[in-house]
Amino acid sequence: MSSQKPTSLDPSQLGTKEYWDKAYSLELGNHALDPSDTGTVWFSDSLAQEKIIEYLTSQGQALLKPETTILDLGTGNGEMLFSLCEDGEFSGMMMGVDYSAQSVELARRVAEKKDLQHQVEFREWDILNGRGKEEGKQELGTWDVVLDKGTFDAVSLSGVPNVEERYVRQVESLVKPQGLVLVTSCNWTEDELMRWFESGGHLVYYGRIHYPTFKFGGATGQTISSVCFQRKD
Repeated sequence: MSSQKPTSLDPSQLGTKEYWDKAYSLELGNHALDPSDTGTVWFSDSLAQEKIIEYLTSQGQALLKPETTILDLGTGNGEMLFSLCEDGEFSGMMMGVDYSAQSVELARRVAEKKDLQHQVEFREWDILNGRGKEEGKQELGTWDVVLDKGTFDAVSLSGVPNVEERYVRQVESLVKPQGLVLVTSCNWTEDELMRWFESGGHLVYYGRIHYPTFKFGGATGQTISSVCFQRKD
């Protein structure tokens, strides 16, 4: 594997806060009209959520379900954490953060509907600047597991110089020593994710999630990648 950092992605509206505020405003409205409509589950066509739960469950004694603390970056509607509670039977402290106030409001409403508001907390929080947006909620602490399902993708599309390195540094600060960071992406290959997340010097490759592959032009690939890293110190 090359140690050279990948080429940054071209900017896109998917990398702007305005895009996500608008998207979650729409989902909030839909949920108000139909509480069973909890919004989009990203990468559902690849069964990413189910595979993430399966992967974390497979860690056995390394991640005891009653004790493992989990932080979800760019939580959206919170469905990743809800599934970990309901399907994965994880019962440790969980928190989802997002820089979109509309996302956080949607996740909180869905949590109340599912009666999970006492197990899963949601905060408005800007990961790039490392600070919360709600009074008295400025620190996140450190966690056993940090999840990213599409958030690094969106950050990488922002067009902000060196944004990938800034993101990795913030992620490193949020995971406990020997803790895990699991990143799922549709824009970066496994090799590229490894080059980005190992570039900070604190995270090392731990494992990967296997997805169905396809062949095109003699090359083999997959639609999304999930790579797990461990904080080594």
